[in-house]
Amino acid sequence: MSFSITEYADRVWDGAADDSIVHTGQAGAGVIDVTDGVGWYPGFGNVITFRGDGEIVLFDTGNPLAAGSLHQAVRAWSRDPVTTAVFSHGHIDHVFGMGLFDAEDAPRPTVVAQERIGERFDRYLLTNGYNAVINQRQFQAPNLTWPTEYRRPEVTYRDALTVTRGGLTFELFHVRGETDDATVAWIPEHRILCPGDMFIWVTPNCGNPQKVQRYPREWALALRRMAALNAEIMLPSHGAPIFGADRIRQALTETAEWLESLVEQTLDGLNSGARLDDLVHSVRPPAHLADRVYLQAKYDEPEFIVRNLWRRYAGWYDGNPAHLKPAPDTRLATALAELAGGAVALTDAARRYAEAGELRLAGHLAELAVQAAPDDAALHAVRAEVNQARAEAETSLMARGIFTWTAAESRERSGGAGLADGPAAGLLGTGHGVQAERS
Repeated sequence: MSFSITEYADRVWDGAADDSIVHTGQAGAGVIDVTDGVGWYPGFGNVITFRGDGEIVLFDTGNPLAAGSLHQAVRAWSRDPVTTAVFSHGHIDHVFGMGLFDAEDAPRPTVVAQERIGERFDRYLLTNGYNAVINQRQFQAPNLTWPTEYRRPEVTYRDALTVTRGGLTFELFHVRGETDDATVAWIPEHRILCPGDMFIWVTPNCGNPQKVQRYPREWALALRRMAALNAEIMLPSHGAPIFGADRIRQALTETAEWLESLVEQTLDGLNSGARLDDLVHSVRPPAHLADRVYLQAKYDEPEFIVRNLWRRYAGWYDGNPAHLKPAPDTRLATALAELAGGAVALTDAARRYAEAGELRLAGHLAELAVQAAPDDAALHAVRAEVNQARAEAETSLMARGIFTWTAAESRERSGGAGLADGPAAGLLGTGHGVQAERS
C-alpha cells in the first residue's frame, strides 16, 4: 500500500510507521515532492531540495554510500543546476553528496556552512583511526573506513546568514546541540524549518559514549527558538517530515522539556556535591513524556546524557577517590579474583547474576575475570554470553553496538564459544538503515 507524503508523516507521528535516525523508512524512494518546488530525499541523512528560478539549492547532501543515488534522484527530479548547498553540520552522513554535482559541466556549486565545520574536518584528520574504530564498533561494520578528504565550504558564517537563491530566502542561524557547528534553516516563503539533526525522531543524540562533547542545555534553547518560528512544515535531516504548526511546536517544545529536565536534575546534583555515579542512577526524564514517539531512547540514552553533562560542567574526577589515581584495571581484577578464589569464580558469579537478570553486575564480573586471566578461552566464552545478553536487553543503538562488539571480541578469543547469534548481532542487517555515524 502506498501513501502520500502527508499520509506517511501522519503514520510516523501516530507510531504506525517507524522513521528516525535508527530506521530510515523511505530510503530508495528518490526525491519526493513535499510542496511546489520542494523535495525530500530520504536516507541515512535526508537531503532537502529546493527548485526555483532555474536553479536548485540543497540542504544537506547525504552520506558517502548514497552519493550516486542522490545525484541520480535529484537529476530525475530536475535538470536545473545545483548552485548552492548548505551543510547542517560536518557529520559525514550530511556532507558527502557533492562530488557528482561538483563534476557537472556547470559552475561549481557554492557550499555554505557554519565556520566551525573546518575545525571538525581538521579533527577528523587528526583522529582518523579512532573514528574508524568507534564507528565500526557502534554500527557493527568491521570494514568501515573513515574519510580523509572533505568538501570544504566556500562560504562560512558565525552567528547568522541570509542566503537568497532560487527565489527563496534561507535564513541560516548557528545552534549547538549534537555538534558545535550546527546550522538551522528557516525558509519563510514556505514556512519550512530545516533543523538538521536537532530533531531526529528519537531522544536527542547528546550523550553518545564514544563521541566528543554534546550540548544538551544549548540544544533545548535552540529547540525553543525553532518552535517560536511557527513553521508549517519541518523537514529533519533524519526521519519523516512533520506537517502542521501545532505538531511541530509540540515536538520541539516537548523535546526541549525532556532535555531541560535532565539538565536541571544533573546540575542540581552536581551543585549539591553528588557523585557522578549517584546521578547516573537517579536522574530520570519526565514520566509524562514517556509515550512520545519522538522521545524513545532507541539511539542515545538519558544516563549517557547525564555523563555528558558532567563532562560539560565538571572535571573528569567523578567523586570517587579510588578513581582519582586508580590501580591498573588488570591489577585490580587480579586482586579481586584472588579474593574470590580465582577468575573462574568471577565468571560463575557473572552467570548467576545474568540468570537473575542483574546484567549490569554480571557485566562487571565477566570483565574482571578476563582482565585477571586474559588468555583463558572459557572465561571469554562467559564474557561473550553476558555481553550478548546485555545487547539483547538494550533499546539504544549505542549500548547494543558496544555490547555486541564486546561479545564478538570474546567469542573470537574463545574459539567461537558463547552465544553466536541473537537479535543484537549484526545491527546493520536488522533494518536500522545505518551505515556510519559521526563523531
